[in-house]
Amino acid sequence: MAATASASLTFSSIPTPSRRYRRITGSVSEKPASTQAGSKNLPIRKIPGDYGLPILGPLRDRLAYFYHEGRDDFFKSRIRIHNSTVIRVNMPPGPFVAGDPRVVALLDAASFPVLFDTTLVEKRDLFTGTYMPSTDLTGGFRVLSYLDPSEPNHAPLKKLLFYLLSYRRHAIVPEFRNTYGGLFDSLESDIGEKGKADFGEANDRAAFDFLARALLDRDPAETKLGLDGPKLIVKWVLFQLSPILTLGLPSLLEDLLLHSFRLPPPLVKSDYNRLADFFRESAGSILDEADRLGVSREEAVHNILFATCFNSFGGIRILFPSLIKLIGRAGSKLHGRIAEEVRSAVRACNGEITMRAIEEAMPLTKSVVYEALRIEPPVPLQYGRAKRDLVVESHDAAYEVRAGEMLFGYQPMATKDARVFERAEEFVADRFVGEEGQRLLKYVVWSNGPETEAATLGNKQCAGKDFVVFVARLLVVELFLRYDSFEIEVGTSPLGSAVKLTSLKKATF
Repeated sequence: MAATASASLTFSSIPTPSRRYRRITGSVSEKPASTQAGSKNLPIRKIPGDYGLPILGPLRDRLAYFYHEGRDDFFKSRIRIHNSTVIRVNMPPGPFVAGDPRVVALLDAASFPVLFDTTLVEKRDLFTGTYMPSTDLTGGFRVLSYLDPSEPNHAPLKKLLFYLLSYRRHAIVPEFRNTYGGLFDSLESDIGEKGKADFGEANDRAAFDFLARALLDRDPAETKLGLDGPKLIVKWVLFQLSPILTLGLPSLLEDLLLHSFRLPPPLVKSDYNRLADFFRESAGSILDEADRLGVSREEAVHNILFATCFNSFGGIRILFPSLIKLIGRAGSKLHGRIAEEVRSAVRACNGEITMRAIEEAMPLTKSVVYEALRIEPPVPLQYGRAKRDLVVESHDAAYEVRAGEMLFGYQPMATKDARVFERAEEFVADRFVGEEGQRLLKYVVWSNGPETEAATLGNKQCAGKDFVVFVARLLVVELFLRYDSFEIEVGTSPLGSAVKLTSLKKATF
């Protein structure tokens, strides 16, 4: 989700970056005239790559993507083969799961932004990829993430999410500190008893508790849902994303079970109903606002559930372990710099953590969060269908795309583009500090739009963009108010990093 100017979590705005694409205004044989100031007028090149034979081509690419090469190498190898960052390829899941797997892949920072322009691309039913999960998994409704801004329900539903984020904004900092303070207490205890502590498992519990307490003013433990929320959410999300996940099962078995057919929604219906009941009982004020916006209360329930559990909980579940991993690997020297910045800013506010202090007095803390979002964006895949004939520009060439073709962007290729970022593959903690760092923020696009732009009713940028960035900063602040340094062990999980803390060195200054 992300805040707009009307929601008090919005931070300062920076000028919008120019987009590197243009509409086709002439016939196929003509070089299209540019309608965009500053266009390079690059030579038109045919989009390289092929889709192969029906069924066999998509299966070939799916097996390479998941098993033979892996996701990053899958794209890197095709860039090398075709000497192009705009290519034709099949994207999973492909055959038997529905959806046309044929896409034009945009694999650099220059071409990627066309996916944000909803005057040129349609976002209808493209949130998870070339397929859309059954609406049986969302109460029978197409929730906001699957709506194009041109659809009548998009604006009122997005307004509702802005309201969800803003009406209890005063509770965000105290509820975060209370919940994640408890998380760190439990991690300390586990390290003392076992020598290590699983951050991911504790973060799942804390993330859902924090969101429920901060946004709904409800402690799940005091309801019929009890402590089951996180495990129910993880199971429900699996049923939506299984066609594009790998869980580490034997490849042939996993490809048959997860990628060739959809998991049947009835198997998770009772779990989902428990979540929906919790939101019906807990979201009274927000449902009253839905009435005022002309959104039915039942549709509002399922949209609030999706935004809280899929978007927000899911994002925190991926981003927070990634942030801990990247900062942990950077070592004690960086830890000391962050700790000094955080503690100095908090002392200047008489011991209080305020939004203003985080925004104005913690540039390194802010940069660390942006760098984590750049190097490991929580949602790496973006899709859009061309509404009209257009030309997409990479750094070196221009490519004609026809109306109706699917555009796909693999975000880590765009946000680790060596033509934009020095040491692009490295975690550089202070990359976004200072004037040059501010200029680079337009290339941080984790939220389905540049970090320099705001979510609006007319775009598809994440409604909780500023909320997610802010709570990630709060995690860093809470960590370094309590500890001078920490040490970790890192593994992998289907949806991100598996991080165990092996040491937490308590604050000494």
